[in-house]
Amino acid sequence: MRYTGPKVRLSRRAGVPLTRKAVRYFEQRPYPPGEHGRKTNRRNTGDYGLRLLEKQKLRWYYDVSERQLRRYWDLAVRKPGASGAELVTILETRLASLVLRAGFAPSIYAARQYISHGHIAVDGRKVDIPSYLVKPGQIITVRERSRRMQPFVAAAEGVHADERLAPYLSADHADLRFTLVSRPEREQIAVPVDEQLVVEFYSR
Repeated sequence: MRYTGPKVRLSRRAGVPLTRKAVRYFEQRPYPPGEHGRKTNRRNTGDYGLRLLEKQKLRWYYDVSERQLRRYWDLAVRKPGASGAELVTILETRLASLVLRAGFAPSIYAARQYISHGHIAVDGRKVDIPSYLVKPGQIITVRERSRRMQPFVAAAEGVHADERLAPYLSADHADLRFTLVSRPEREQIAVPVDEQLVVEFYSR
């Protein structure tokens, strides 16, 4: 199951801010949530606990279920490259991930909602599946009927855009359109996760 509780709690459990909104809250309380959060020493976590936490961080960052992540792992190990890097690349090419990365949504949760509600099109056709895997060359747009909605007016003004666009994307915020120009490379993906620990978790 996907986590549906308070999102900042996930960042505090992970030990890193997983969303833009979480940065300010995490700075105020950079320790795990709960009654004994202040007394928790992450450095004393065992090898299994470290690998589990890294896997969970990857899940939470991309907002995927355990079953989905396992399916992506099975797909990654069949690829010719390093399994950990392939896993991150697959997750990054999910439609919800790219809508966020292109600056069309303030969070992965909002991106997921916009897609599920039918506001996003791929190559001119409505796609309402957040897990849809985008291929290089495909063009993603906000549908015409949705463009006057406040979230997309803000997106057109670049409110949610990062200072530097990911090198594998080409975006026109004013026209609410972006293209995946190439397959993301691991070193281009800004994800605060050590994927080697995830590999070790699934390979145990």
